[in-house]
Amino acid sequence: MSKNKNLILALDVTDRTRAVAISKDVADYVDAIKIGYPLVLGAGLGIINTISEFAPVIADFKVADIPNTAKLICDLAFRAGAGAVIVHGFTGHDSLLECVRVGREYRGDILVVTEMSHPGALDFMAPEALKLARLAVESGACGVVAPATRPERVREIRRIVGDLTIISPGVGAQGGSAAEAIRAGADYVIVGRSIYNARNPRIEAEKIVREIEMCR
Repeated sequence: MSKNKNLILALDVTDRTRAVAISKDVADYVDAIKIGYPLVLGAGLGIINTISEFAPVIADFKVADIPNTAKLICDLAFRAGAGAVIVHGFTGHDSLLECVRVGREYRGDILVVTEMSHPGALDFMAPEALKLARLAVESGACGVVAPATRPERVREIRRIVGDLTIISPGVGAQGGSAAEAIRAGADYVIVGRSIYNARNPRIEAEKIVREIEMCR
């Protein structure tokens, strides 16, 4: 991904026609579009290739399985046209290394979840977030996912991962601030509902980009 707008759209809709329309509408204001199970289950795996016509696609499959199953999932995602796949690190080094290996085979990125953006992440993920960040570095991953809803955590994770890419979800509907996340060390913020549920998604995306520009 090129760091141009510092914005990633989380396209968590389920209808193919709507997904394509929104992607086309906001293409000038996002560096990538993140899609997950809701859209893939609703529209089929081929939607990855379709959306990639507008922006690079991050397959947010949060892969969490044994090495062979993780390999199969990553392989399918990259073959479908994804430029990056999001995986969990808590399954351990062997599963993560297999994801990284497949990513390199396709010249794609593997992004490791350190801590999710919702309140429940504090129950089990937060205590291990820094350890997962270190594992991402040791495994050769391209980047990590860190919560914009807790910018102090982004700062801690940045100190650990160095120049790896940090993408931060939770801006908008979950209460996170794009500007605060970027100032804390995120390379990209991830915004979903605030954009795709807006009356005019393009205008909302532009508004967030302008906010980011003001904090540079």
